Amino acid sequence: MNKLSALTLAISLTGCFTVGPDYEKPQIAAPQQWRFAVEDAKETANLPWWEQLNDPALNTLVEQAIQHNLDLKVAIANVEQFMGVYGATRANLFPQIFGEGGYSRQQPSGEATNFGGKLPDTDVAQLGATMLWELDVWGQLRRAKEAANADVLAQTAARDAVVLTLVSSVAQTYISLRALDRSLEITRQTVDSLMEENRIAKARFDAGYASGIEVSQSDSELERRRAQIPGFEQQIAQAEHALSLLLGKPPSAIERGMSLDALLPPAVPAGLPSDQLLRRPDIQQAEQNLISANARIGVARGEYFPKVRLSGDVGQASIELAQMFAPGANFWTIGTRLLGPIFTAGKVAGQVQTAEALQQAALASYQKAILSAFKEFDDGLIAQTKSNERQTNQSKRVAALQNYLRLSKIRYDEGYTSYLEVLDALRQYYEGQIELVQARNDTFIALIQLYRAMGGGWIVSAEQKQQVPEVKPAVMFP
Repeated sequence: MNKLSALTLAISLTGCFTVGPDYEKPQIAAPQQWRFAVEDAKETANLPWWEQLNDPALNTLVEQAIQHNLDLKVAIANVEQFMGVYGATRANLFPQIFGEGGYSRQQPSGEATNFGGKLPDTDVAQLGATMLWELDVWGQLRRAKEAANADVLAQTAARDAVVLTLVSSVAQTYISLRALDRSLEITRQTVDSLMEENRIAKARFDAGYASGIEVSQSDSELERRRAQIPGFEQQIAQAEHALSLLLGKPPSAIERGMSLDALLPPAVPAGLPSDQLLRRPDIQQAEQNLISANARIGVARGEYFPKVRLSGDVGQASIELAQMFAPGANFWTIGTRLLGPIFTAGKVAGQVQTAEALQQAALASYQKAILSAFKEFDDGLIAQTKSNERQTNQSKRVAALQNYLRLSKIRYDEGYTSYLEVLDALRQYYEGQIELVQARNDTFIALIQLYRAMGGGWIVSAEQKQQVPEVKPAVMFP
């Protein structure tokens, strides 16, 4: 009775004590301008921003990427892997029960005994179950479960980070592709204009109104622009291949939608509350890594305490198969085992020191992730503002260069200037248009990077909308 009382006491103590420190969320000093809630900014950050560009082709590309991207498939598999680890770790809190059965028939040798003669055959039949259970008296197993759960959440956040990067990369590559398309279009239009100018220059030369220098200058500028076409075509093909990789398919042509000039830039928040920014996947992952590392201190410290293990057997056994379930054929055993460290030569202390150091490293990584998020968001705001300014200034410059080209042609036709001035105007106008395309591309890229820096609730909605495979928890049986 005393043994059963001691066993009952040990079981009742399970869950009353948890070794190791409880997790406390670190205090983070957010930038002063982000300490107030901005509801409009929250709503903007949670919108599927790429849809605001109003390009159905881009929307389709994002859908295909979320469905088929291979990096995302790896991230999803990683979550499933850690869910399996969590299930196995959680199982250690419960009794482990194994079934066992056997039957044997034996004919002993009469010559191997002192009795002589033939001995009767014997049957041995047994059917039973064995139970093994480590009582979590000190909370070590619960800390291991806590760490495993945090690992699952960290991998889930890592998956969300892949979605964030994937959508941003698809949009950014698509915008760059449309910018290259526009640059190629401008170059071909310029070549057409130069071909007409070259035809006129040769006609004037044949008529004796122009020198061979003008023809050579025209030829040179024409071939210069022609030589740029293969470069743009190469970059376009490479951009299509990059998009194909993001879509999880072999290199192929990419369907276009709106032109670069027709794309509508999404809304830009003037600020963002810090709690919204702290929901970024990389910050969530860093915090869950910190929670896991903190819990593993308890796992390591648990090695200082003795382990209490229960074992038991129950079943039926008989030397005659027919009597297997007869009264009196049943058996059972139950026992406990206590195993604790006496001398480990500093092994446990070293494990605790390692766990504490890893927790400090995880804390520093978490703090760095937060500071990086604030920096990236602020950088994004500045880049977006300045790229808009550059685009506005470049638009004015292109308008001025267009007027310069018009006037230079008039002056040349009326004999007030040389053909070199016309070629210079054509060159500057072409380069100005290309720079305007690049400025517009930079403006969209800055917007995309700003939305990437914000994170936002659109990640979850994108996963749900595109039916990202759901992670299923490990089953309890078996």
